[in-house]
Amino acid sequence: MPERIVIALGGNALQSGNSAPTAEAQLEVVKQTSERIAEISRRGYEMAVVHGNGPQVGRIVLAGEAARDVVPPMPFDVCGAMSQGYIGYHIQQSLKYALSSRGRNYPVVTLATQVVVDRNDPAFQNPTKPIGAFYSQEEARKLEQEKGYIMREDAGRGWRRVVASPMPRRIVEIGAIRLLWDHAVVIACGGGGIPVVENADGTLEGVAAVIDKDFAAELLAEEVGADALLILTEVEKVAIRFGKPDQENLSHLNLAQAAQYVREGQFGVGSMLPKVEAAMKFVRANPDKRAIITSLDRCLDALDGKTGTVLTFA
Repeated sequence: MPERIVIALGGNALQSGNSAPTAEAQLEVVKQTSERIAEISRRGYEMAVVHGNGPQVGRIVLAGEAARDVVPPMPFDVCGAMSQGYIGYHIQQSLKYALSSRGRNYPVVTLATQVVVDRNDPAFQNPTKPIGAFYSQEEARKLEQEKGYIMREDAGRGWRRVVASPMPRRIVEIGAIRLLWDHAVVIACGGGGIPVVENADGTLEGVAAVIDKDFAAELLAEEVGADALLILTEVEKVAIRFGKPDQENLSHLNLAQAAQYVREGQFGVGSMLPKVEAAMKFVRANPDKRAIITSLDRCLDALDGKTGTVLTFA
């Protein structure tokens, strides 16, 4: 039986830091990303793809605010849905071609996905999720004063706006994803999913937040019975003492070791921490399975056990 994996794509898989923040530039990066995903498929894996949307949803929000005198700005959850649509479109177009060129004539489907969060999640009182562009400290302070944004420094790369990042509780369209699994590569929970809360009458209501895509991918991996969670980011391996002279790259982590490093504050809140915590959550729920954190460039070698950081229960 083919091994099932859920792939979580980091921002570098969608847009290069060296290119213009345009749809055209994103499409070129996505084409390269799709080549690697298609190679994973060619090796016989079944997969679903989850992508982030931090820069994209931030730009959609900024565009709406800049044009507020012409058209009303869209609510934040609608901006998230818009980012799901156009990022998913780019991936499905590019991935379909990459698969076909390898003789794998599979449909690729983007599913607008709602994810239920708890309206009382403490994350709403402590926003941590970076979105949008990077700014200098001076620019960040000006945005805080003029727009009321909450701005924080992001892993030494500059200052960004942060919004609430509640934990995903339930994937609304999980039944449809399961039905599609055997017939298509599904792009789901884009940007972590459109965050919604459930009202007493059973209706769903969008909220202003960005769900971390690694936690959404973890929940999806659990729900579809995936054999592995593959989290792709900018670095080949997870490291402790990151950026210091004695930095140590880790090839393997068990649950106890990972928990200890989290307690020590070894991982950046807006960068590596959610990836490690999502991986921990997956192996805690599935002690016989594994989570892998590695770079997009080395994902095939990581699946072969040649690189990356593999997190297991023991």
